[in-house]
Amino acid sequence: MASRFPWWAVVAMAMVVGASNYLVAIPINDWLVWGALTYPLAFLVNDLVNRFYGAAQARKVVYVGFAVGVALSLSVESIDQRIAIASGTAFLVAQLLDVAIFNRFRVARWWIAPSVSSGISAIVDTSLFFGIAFAGTGLPWQQWAIGDLGVKWSMAALSVLIYGWLASRLAAPSGEAAASAAKP
Repeated sequence: MASRFPWWAVVAMAMVVGASNYLVAIPINDWLVWGALTYPLAFLVNDLVNRFYGAAQARKVVYVGFAVGVALSLSVESIDQRIAIASGTAFLVAQLLDVAIFNRFRVARWWIAPSVSSGISAIVDTSLFFGIAFAGTGLPWQQWAIGDLGVKWSMAALSVLIYGWLASRLAAPSGEAAASAAKP
């Protein structure tokens, strides 16, 4: 599994980012937008790639996913360019941070790396995205950010369970993946 580039992850990232960028403009209530329910899946994809393909491949998925996600978002007329730029910036910074944190904790108990990396990266992602996308618009973006972060943390907890289930059923990384996983 480690010798091939995980294109499935790029497709998953692009779908998550595109859907989230569209759904972020649709409020559920005063505290939450629909995009908050889809975006946390990007952290699960990233953590699975990091675990099974290594940090170097995970970073490549982030870069390609960033390019495809932003291009997709900019090509959809109903997605505001400010949202696409905010999304791309937040995605790139938070996902690369997720890779670094996950890689640092990868040798700890199985649930620590995805929990810590997703939890911290969610704060960075939420702060960057909502600050860039909505500051100065008059919209209740601070409330949305709080609601979004709460959902991201809840979804991260659920994703850790999904991650554990998938990780226990997929093949262990080969020596090549383990070696590349250890590289920062």
